[in-house]
Amino acid sequence: MTSLAMTNKIYEQALDLPADDRMVLIDKLLHSANLPTQMEIDKLWAEEVEKRSKDIESGKAKLIPGEEVFRKIRKRFGK
Repeated sequence: MTSLAMTNKIYEQALDLPADDRMVLIDKLLHSANLPTQMEIDKLWAEEVEKRSKDIESGKAKLIPGEEVFRKIRKRFGK
């Protein structure tokens, strides 16, 4: 049996579980994926904001007015 076939079989079996048990399974699967926590994501965003702010202040990043951005979008996509 291929990995995809096995995954589909497990999925079909999981659908037969009561909702509470499916939620427990979902929680366990998500934790097993080693995804970043919301706190880690927030920290990464704060670091990115700080980096971009420094790039703007140093002149490394060029700001483009919103009106210009939307004008270019309308020109490119015809709306």
